[in-house]
Amino acid sequence: MQVASGRFKQRAHDGLENPVLRNALLKSQGKFVVTRQQAFDELGNLGELRAAAAAVRDHTLERLDTYLTRFETEVRKAGGEVLWAQTAEDVQRLLHDICARHGVRLAVKSKSMVTEECEVNQALETAGIEVVETDLGEYILQLANEPPSHIVAPVVHKTKEEVAALFERHHGRPRLHDIPALCREAREVLRPKFLAADLGISGANFIIAETGTALIVTNEGNGRLATTLPRVHVAITGIEKVVPTLEDAALLLRLLTRSATGQPITNYVSLLTGPKRASDPDGPEHFYVILVDNGRSKLLGGELQPILRCIRCGACMNHCPVYQNVGGHAYGWVYPGPMGAVLTPSFVGLENARDLPDASTLCGACAAVCPVNIPLPDMLRQLRVQRMEKRLRPWTERAALKLWSWLAARPHIYGIATALAARLLHCFGGKTGLLHRLPFASGWTDGRDLPAPQGHTFRELYKQERQT
Repeated sequence: MQVASGRFKQRAHDGLENPVLRNALLKSQGKFVVTRQQAFDELGNLGELRAAAAAVRDHTLERLDTYLTRFETEVRKAGGEVLWAQTAEDVQRLLHDICARHGVRLAVKSKSMVTEECEVNQALETAGIEVVETDLGEYILQLANEPPSHIVAPVVHKTKEEVAALFERHHGRPRLHDIPALCREAREVLRPKFLAADLGISGANFIIAETGTALIVTNEGNGRLATTLPRVHVAITGIEKVVPTLEDAALLLRLLTRSATGQPITNYVSLLTGPKRASDPDGPEHFYVILVDNGRSKLLGGELQPILRCIRCGACMNHCPVYQNVGGHAYGWVYPGPMGAVLTPSFVGLENARDLPDASTLCGACAAVCPVNIPLPDMLRQLRVQRMEKRLRPWTERAALKLWSWLAARPHIYGIATALAARLLHCFGGKTGLLHRLPFASGWTDGRDLPAPQGHTFRELYKQERQT
């Protein structure tokens, strides 16, 4: 997926002007926020679970090399193979090699954000291999030639009518008008693909070091069909997804499903360990795991390391007032919302996503709901600091902040300057008491009127109150 994060402001503006998108996001917010809260109200001990989950993730990240090596050893014991990819291009090359080795012509995929990140579909199609997304939302997006708008509900931005029109055009069938019928149609189209596929591709929500297991959670049966019917299965996942034990995975799973969709458990939890054995009724003949770095290791030991705790639940975007108004496509890459505003600059370079640290009100809702206690607002502030240090903001903004810093360090002069500004803005407010346009700050007044100051600063009013 091509990086378009440098155009966040324009894409966000487009999202705000799209009433269909706004209505769809409003519906999703009402669903995910309420069901998450209900699920955790039933659980009771959320604070303890979040602290324990964060501790597991931090412990693993501090010993990442140890647990990844253990995972590789256990996969090999089970008859599988682990491959290491430093970059997205390495992932593509390794997949090409696997496909050539096994004569792959058709691949079916379970939903995976890391394969979006590594542009797996485009790479395989360029090599003449048909790739079919089998998650319903991802399949719809593949037909529409669009990227996901959400990491859990990728097609949240589309209406039922838009989906019906897509199916009519691509399937050559009469247009249907209700959701169950559309789901049935997709199932009928996809089932032959599962049966004919040579290769199944999945991600992994967690990989478990003690057993060499890849764990995936889905609410559709497509995940199991994609990983058991084809003769070759490749699981592609980030190196940060490793956890030490099955017990650790179970702890994180309790938080993941509740945070994502409000479910105590998803419909399908699949634990995939190696290829098919002689006694197994189904499963692939060949099992590969591709472990992807692609910028993750450079975060280790730094101020942004906590973002690697992320378990991709989507709760931060479900509660983010910015995401809920502009949608996921505004962020311009694979990962939207607050987690994406940290991950994207970290992976593709801050210079290519310089506006994303501002894609937040810093209200703290994302940190309040994160199941692994990631301090997202703190990291967004840190990225803003890095952006200033790298001179990635306009000179006017940098000069204004330097002036403010100089004034703030001199309280007497600061008091005089703010008193003058309060009186001047009060005059600009006129009879209405509203600021319709601010010089050098039109972004604040293009879409709203701001109340003008009353002509006095807080310090002046406080001093008057003390004297009375």
